[in-house]
Amino acid sequence: MVHTHRDYKKSLQLALVITFLFFIVELAGGLLSGSLALVSDAGHMFSDVLALLLSLGAITLAAQLPTKERTYGFHRAEIFAAFINSLLLIAVSAGILWEAYHRALNPAPIQSGLMGAVAVIGLIANIAVAFLLHGSHSLNVKSAFLHVIGDAVSSVAVIAAAVWILFTGQVIIDPILSGLIAVLIVISAAGILRETVAILLQFTPRSVDFDAVITDITSVNGVAGVHHVHIWSLSSDINVLDAHVYSCEREISGIEKMKREIKEQLEKYHIHHSTLEFECEECKNCAVVEPVNGHHE
Repeated sequence: MVHTHRDYKKSLQLALVITFLFFIVELAGGLLSGSLALVSDAGHMFSDVLALLLSLGAITLAAQLPTKERTYGFHRAEIFAAFINSLLLIAVSAGILWEAYHRALNPAPIQSGLMGAVAVIGLIANIAVAFLLHGSHSLNVKSAFLHVIGDAVSSVAVIAAAVWILFTGQVIIDPILSGLIAVLIVISAAGILRETVAILLQFTPRSVDFDAVITDITSVNGVAGVHHVHIWSLSSDINVLDAHVYSCEREISGIEKMKREIKEQLEKYHIHHSTLEFECEECKNCAVVEPVNGHHE
């Protein structure tokens, strides 16, 4: 887990430098050419800069060891960063839509040649950064990656708009494509936002079948029942479970054996951190399997 963070730390640092440099290039090109789509793309690239800064900061924090005051360390920092990144994407998109509406009502002349040339440079930068961030399972890095992919798509759209304007002179395509770019950004951001909110509210991970977990726990020899089961994600790659397990086993060695077997069963759900509290009711209740509390708590 920490190894993954270290792998992507250098990639994020290099991606941040590339993105910031080409943000300056696109902003200057958009202002000089008069292209709203290019300025919007530069705005999106600036949100990429902030996203990468947040992601880099979150990875740095997450690598710190737990303390007595912060027993889980800063693993949640990456989820918080992804949450902020998603909100930022939506805010940028709203600004693009608003400006596109006004530009559609009052079209302005555009230097399509400069617009297209700068957009091509921006696309190359986005492809390079996407290559650096591709493949991470971290929601934090994935949200930054989606920022860049959205920006690459918008760069392609800007290039297409520049070609269209060059051959037809119809500048209305500029605000139309800007609006479409904004909608695509919102769609991608909404998915990340939904996942981060689910983790922050400690919902059962979507990748985990709650009922299957119960079935696997109760299948272990010696387990009579289970209740007070809670499953949640500490971060995008750390699932956690705690549960009360009923068993008539009296020997500590037998309980430890059941505990090992349960934890082995949980590995398939990527639950690597579990707290299991063993309880024994009076003998008259020992043969009765406790009803499973099947709803997600």
